[in-house]
Amino acid sequence: MVRGRTSEGNAMKEISAVLIANRGEIAVRVARACRDHGVKSIAIYSDEDRNSLHVATADEAFAMHGLSAAETYLDQSKILAIAKESGADAIHPGYGFLSENAGFAERVIAAGLIWIGPPPEAIRQLGDKVSARKIAAKVGAPLVAGTADPVDSADDIVAFAKEHGLPVAIKAAHGGGGRGLKIAFTLEEIPELFASAVREAITGFGRGECFVERYLNKPRHVETQCLVDTFGNAVVVSTRDCSLQRRHQKLVEEAPAPFLTDAQIEQLYSSSKAIMREVGYVGAGTCEFLVGQDGTISFLEVNTRLQVEHPVSEEVTGLDLVREQLRIASGEAISPIDPVIRGHSLEFRINGEDPGNGFLPSLGTITKWEVPSGPGVRIDAGFDHGHTIGSHFDSLLAKLIVTGATRKEALERARRALREFEIGGLATALPFHRAIVMDPNFTEEFKVYTSYIENEFDNQIPAFNFKEGVAASKVASQKVVAEVNGHRFEVVLHSQAPAEKRHRIKSNSVAKSSGNSVSSPMQGTVVKIVKANGDRVEIGDLIVVLEAMKMEQPLIAQKAGVIAQLGVGVGQTVSSGQLLCVIED
Repeated sequence: MVRGRTSEGNAMKEISAVLIANRGEIAVRVARACRDHGVKSIAIYSDEDRNSLHVATADEAFAMHGLSAAETYLDQSKILAIAKESGADAIHPGYGFLSENAGFAERVIAAGLIWIGPPPEAIRQLGDKVSARKIAAKVGAPLVAGTADPVDSADDIVAFAKEHGLPVAIKAAHGGGGRGLKIAFTLEEIPELFASAVREAITGFGRGECFVERYLNKPRHVETQCLVDTFGNAVVVSTRDCSLQRRHQKLVEEAPAPFLTDAQIEQLYSSSKAIMREVGYVGAGTCEFLVGQDGTISFLEVNTRLQVEHPVSEEVTGLDLVREQLRIASGEAISPIDPVIRGHSLEFRINGEDPGNGFLPSLGTITKWEVPSGPGVRIDAGFDHGHTIGSHFDSLLAKLIVTGATRKEALERARRALREFEIGGLATALPFHRAIVMDPNFTEEFKVYTSYIENEFDNQIPAFNFKEGVAASKVASQKVVAEVNGHRFEVVLHSQAPAEKRHRIKSNSVAKSSGNSVSSPMQGTVVKIVKANGDRVEIGDLIVVLEAMKMEQPLIAQKAGVIAQLGVGVGQTVSSGQLLCVIED
């Protein structure tokens, strides 16, 4: 039982059982913190997640009876009903799903439950990026030029770009995690990028309003992990750098953010605390900023929840941020002094995706799962051997967190740990991580920025061959120990699985448009069709837009010609390699 005093007199709050309104690695993370804290953890799960790791880790688990996010982890009424049935007295939302939904927070509180998160009004003010920009400006946080309110049309964005210059960032006002964010480098591409941002925003967040701001070219992404209690104590736990991204979603993070001046760090700390205090924030949250090549800092947004990359801040301070959330929610005070930073920590997101084929999502069953260990190595995983990665949710399998006394030592340990990490059955981001820790632009000179992977990373990673990957995991092996002149050797002999088993392996390799065919590079849903049968196209013209794992993938014409055999419709699910249309001469 956790007891704490609140700032409202001497009232006591008690937390004895926490319902975790999430899945995957963050649900596992919260369940473990609950056990450390002496409270019961209660998991919820979709039909697909019935045998998942977060269900096995929690003390109790309740079925949501559905497959999609809308039927399960986004169904507020189901979650609240399970909270009542299970006897939970608090709800932890994790990240994603309902974690930044002010309406859900209000319903949790109205049901007499403790909301382990910031006040609903703080979520509302900071969750709207337009409102957040106004708050940042009010407290004097650094900002680049941007629209004061959401834009009504692509024409408004064109007018802004003509006044302030290109490139410009089109952002979903209620978005996050890189979804609903598009960068326009020319005036001509603004209409389609605006339409795409609106679609992603509606799909991911239920609202399509977008605003625009001047985009800093080749910026770093730097953020501050904040904690605020009900007594007004506000601290920055650490800075983090999250510049290594693809499609505006982070792949590698580290703490503290390297290569910043003392003046920049002071500005980040003071601005973050001022923003949080202005809205009466309580709990854990993150203020995000862009840092230009000339050192210019510009406020980006506030994530009113725990971040995926929170472990690196924990590793350099010794704090357990989930337990801090529990303490703050129960009314306890935190230290008013910013934690002392010791050492350096790197986090590598191990996603199901193919870095050798444009980082496209990869689905499948994990047939091999060998995780690293040793000094400074931590694994936060949501999956294990035999688990299946489906298309309904994000593809984050695990996070590898590596810590050392210095950044150099952390990188050295990371190289070793990444070599030890082996996953079979589907493509993962591991080959990229192994390559990036050898890239001097990242390890030495730190020339990386938010679109470095797309623009400058020398990607020599071969595309994942699903058939070979699965076959390799099915190879039988026998270890033979031999001695030659007193020198011990280990020899591993491999034998292929029986042919009758191998031929059943289905190919999941990503198809590329070639010749006359335009094929789907992944399993996904058709969200937009631009061309019709009989339409003329030129090289580079947009034909179809797919969506998978909450991100859009445009398919463009690889040759000039006329569209034929287009037989898919908006809303239709297509499989990897499926023929979408042909381009006839």
